[in-house]
Amino acid sequence: MARERRGRPGSLDPVSRPGPDPRGDGDGWIGCAQGHRHWGRFGAAGLLLRRPGEARDSAQVLLQHRAMWSHHGDTWGLLGGARHSDESHVAAALREAAEEGGLDPDVVRVHGRFDDPHGDWSYVTVLGATGRATSARPTGGESIDVEWVPVDEVTARPLHPGFARTWPLLRRALHPLTVVVDAANVVGSRPDGWWRDRVGATRRLLESVAALAAAGLTDAELPDGLDLVPLAHRWPSWVLVVEGAARPAAAGAPADVYVRVAPGAGDDEILEGVRDVGAGAVLVVTADRGLAERCEALGATVAGPRWLLSRTARQ
Repeated sequence: MARERRGRPGSLDPVSRPGPDPRGDGDGWIGCAQGHRHWGRFGAAGLLLRRPGEARDSAQVLLQHRAMWSHHGDTWGLLGGARHSDESHVAAALREAAEEGGLDPDVVRVHGRFDDPHGDWSYVTVLGATGRATSARPTGGESIDVEWVPVDEVTARPLHPGFARTWPLLRRALHPLTVVVDAANVVGSRPDGWWRDRVGATRRLLESVAALAAAGLTDAELPDGLDLVPLAHRWPSWVLVVEGAARPAAAGAPADVYVRVAPGAGDDEILEGVRDVGAGAVLVVTADRGLAERCEALGATVAGPRWLLSRTARQ
């Protein structure tokens, strides 16, 4: 993935760290403004990865049983560690997950970043999702074990103190925000000659939404009414519904946007898109008042086309 992707709350003593020491410039102890001692000169990052459970509507998260020699050893936490000066927190979390848990970064779909600041030092939890078949294993000597743990059973483990403190909030942020776009309504909200080329206008909307999907959003850029755990940044799942003469625009759609082609009325397909989300907040973009009321009855929040167009205009 080209975007900034989307690890263990880690304190590793460089003196006692076993085996080869492929250190980066982020490795090292540092004190924070709160008087704590942390591993990671430029902060640290961990990956909280969710996958579907065996039962419907169940989920599991990937946890690391920390090596005995590590700081807070013999506890359970996230795959992660120190961030290097030349990488983002997202890249750091994915790198650490690969080094410590054998995880392929390409199977991770990042959807959020949760910051836990300690004054001038911070630990960043990168929130991601993956498929049911994704596996992981202990690698690199820093993990006693790596295990997919049912969400309801996480607190039964002896947790790393930092992870235990943030878990109640992180649990509520496990699922991404989904934005469902009424393409016909958004395209039709601007008198720019779209009626002469509905397919071309819809493809331009797709491209602008894909750029926004890659860049992500801050909470300050979201419309009012969404009940969300505050995040430093989020990459929502984007669903664009096309209908009628615009249906051919779905061919070759960007990978970051899921296009639903309505076989009949677009409103019905939008409502199905809202129902299909399951867990997680849903934002529907439309100016159709009747459709908005039906979406809100399903628990979705609604914003008008102006909100989306003002965001895409900045990309």
